[in-house]
Amino acid sequence: MNPVWLLRMAQWVRNPPSWGRVKLVVGVVLACLAIFGLEYIWGWPEALTPQKVRP
Repeated sequence: MNPVWLLRMAQWVRNPPSWGRVKLVVGVVLACLAIFGLEYIWGWPEALTPQKVRP
């Protein structure tokens, strides 16, 4: 582990992020998981799949 990460973790312990920022990060992670789940269940749309163009 890089010593910079240890210093960053120590600063987070001294000054934790606000609840608003925690909610924002959790919301972004949940949105990404929801998009992944929808893509996993229904698959990628055929119209958005790139096709090779012959020169």
